[in-house]
Amino acid sequence: MQDIPHIPVLYREVIEAFAVCDTGIIIDCTLGYGGHTSLLLDAQPNRKVIGIDQDPTAIEFSTKRLIPYGDRAEIRQGRFSIVAEAVLTEKTDQVCGILADIGVSSLQLDVRERGFSYESDCLDMRMDPHASLSAYEVVNTYGQSDLEKILREYGEVTNARIVAETMVKKRPFESAKELSNAIFHLMPKGKKIHPSTLVMQGIRIEVNDELGELVRLLDAIENGPQKRLRVGIITFHSLEDRIVKQRFALWAKNCICPDEAMRCTCGNNHSIGKVITKKPLSAQDDELRANSRSRSAKLRIFEIKR
Repeated sequence: MQDIPHIPVLYREVIEAFAVCDTGIIIDCTLGYGGHTSLLLDAQPNRKVIGIDQDPTAIEFSTKRLIPYGDRAEIRQGRFSIVAEAVLTEKTDQVCGILADIGVSSLQLDVRERGFSYESDCLDMRMDPHASLSAYEVVNTYGQSDLEKILREYGEVTNARIVAETMVKKRPFESAKELSNAIFHLMPKGKKIHPSTLVMQGIRIEVNDELGELVRLLDAIENGPQKRLRVGIITFHSLEDRIVKQRFALWAKNCICPDEAMRCTCGNNHSIGKVITKKPLSAQDDELRANSRSRSAKLRIFEIKR
């Protein structure tokens, strides 16, 4: 394993986003290999970070990496929506920030045994290796209509119907590489990403219930006890970004009356804070040159003030 296998995206923007949290606890919902957690701890010596991950490989690596920070770094294993909700309740007055990087780490993509890449010799894609549903079951047992829905909604595959039909006709598949080769001729060419990337993305999102996890995390934050809280969410494709954008806009609204209402009857006092980033923050040129995977990263920030 490399010394530092994953370059944290938007590192400057993340540090700046949580500069207001000079003391207290920041929850890093997607610990990964400790990149963002290390940056946050280095930036302010009086803060603590609680990192969450469901991947035992990431937990093992980050446990060693974060030893120098002592008790300022704490790691908890599990789905971030569940663990974050527990921490928000447990550490009510201490939590000042919450960060989530909704993406797959470089090591997960690069290690072919994990099955995330279109070049992998297996079909897995589970962030939690102990989870029951893997890409193998999705690809080889889902009905054509379900596959089509996943590809269209999660992968944003334009010809989802014909791709799903081809998958059903040619299965079973034993590897991501085999699947990619079977559908390669159907995918649009000429883009910066590999033609099979969007198909793999859709399957991965289904396997790990990534959009559901994001929604549940936002629910936990919204219903949490914190009076003040800085929230930063990094997304990598339009589906996730749309969910965050819409939720932040809803959190900022005072009036929640229907659009057709003649006058406000809701009390006009429902806002729980304000949107800090009117437009999402993206990687600067030097980061794009150093880390091509940062090109689609977007950071939105919200300040809860109830």
